[in-house]
Amino acid sequence: MVERDIAAVLPIESQAYPFPWSQGIFEDCLRVGYSCWVAEQGGAVIGYGILSAGGGEAHVLNLCMAEAYRGLGYGLALLNRLINVGRWHHCRTIFLEVRPSNTRAVDVYEERGFSVVGRRPNYYPAAQGREDALIMAMKLSGPASPQGTRGP
Repeated sequence: MVERDIAAVLPIESQAYPFPWSQGIFEDCLRVGYSCWVAEQGGAVIGYGILSAGGGEAHVLNLCMAEAYRGLGYGLALLNRLINVGRWHHCRTIFLEVRPSNTRAVDVYEERGFSVVGRRPNYYPAAQGREDALIMAMKLSGPASPQGTRGP
């Protein structure tokens, strides 16, 4: 991801989440050097993922695909890319938070090898107050290149 991609990322973010990240948050992620990736199809941005890595840990901060491309393997390919970037940074564990109500994402993460390791009460804003977050983690092992797995 580069700064010009943010204009294409924002509509995907807004359509996917009731409380989307702002343009400034995406700009800050690029500015501080997080590993920010976009998935493209035919030159158009169809998804994105953001990973922070340091201190032996990686954190998936955001991962989202445009609705028309969900369930086709692109999101899994992007998740695999983030996992491989974590390995490339010699991280031992990769973490993420997800809404329990986002059962589709929870299923994908569990199928990929993540396990629920905790819960953050009232973590996410929600229409009726706040929603907890599931904390999921996966142990990383083995070397990887930052290029990771190619999409479908």
